[in-house]
Amino acid sequence: MTVILASTSPIRRAVLQDAGVAFLVRPPLTDEAELKKAFGPAKPDDIAMALAEAKACSISQEGALELVIGADQVLSLTGTVFDKPRDLAEARAHLSALRGKTHELHSAVACALGGKIIWRRMKTARLTMRSFSDSFLESYMVRMRSEITSSVGAYKLEGEGIQLFERIEGDYFAILGLPLLPLLAFLREQGELAS
Repeated sequence: MTVILASTSPIRRAVLQDAGVAFLVRPPLTDEAELKKAFGPAKPDDIAMALAEAKACSISQEGALELVIGADQVLSLTGTVFDKPRDLAEARAHLSALRGKTHELHSAVACALGGKIIWRRMKTARLTMRSFSDSFLESYMVRMRSEITSSVGAYKLEGEGIQLFERIEGDYFAILGLPLLPLLAFLREQGELAS
C-alpha cells in the first residue's frame, strides 16, 4: 500500500522522513478558511480533528490502495483560537498576546483509506511562554523574519523559538504538528512499518 502525507508542511514531512517512514507528499485539496467558517463555534480540538480528516479525505479515493495521512493543529488561549499569522505585524501581536501565559496546541492526525477515515488521534500540549522583554521580542522578530509566519504560534519551537518558553507539557512531536508515536504504532498495525 502507498502511504501519502496530505500536507504542505515541511516540518511534518521532515518528522516522518526522520522516523524512517516511506511516503509520498500531496498537497491537500482543502480550503481551511472555508472549513473553519462552516464549523461555526467549535472546540479547538474538534476543529483540529475536522481539518485533519478533511485533508486526508481530500486526497483519499474510493477503492484506491493508498493510506492517506492528514494532520492539523489549532492553538487556543483561554478560549480564543489563533490562526497562522498572515504577516510579521500579526506574528508580533500573537507573540505579545501569548507572552507570560499558558496556551494549548491541539494536534490531530487522521488516516483515510478508500475515501473513508479509518483511524484518528488527538494530542494536546500546554506551553507557557516566559515574560520576555519588548527588546527581546523585537530582536527575535528581526532574526526569525518570515519563518515565524509559517507556525500557528508564530514561533519555531524546533529552533530559536524554544527561547520564548519557560515550561512545556506534552508530546514534542504533537507540538511540531504531528502526533508521531501513535501514528507509528498505527502504521505498524497496518504492516507499513516493521514491528
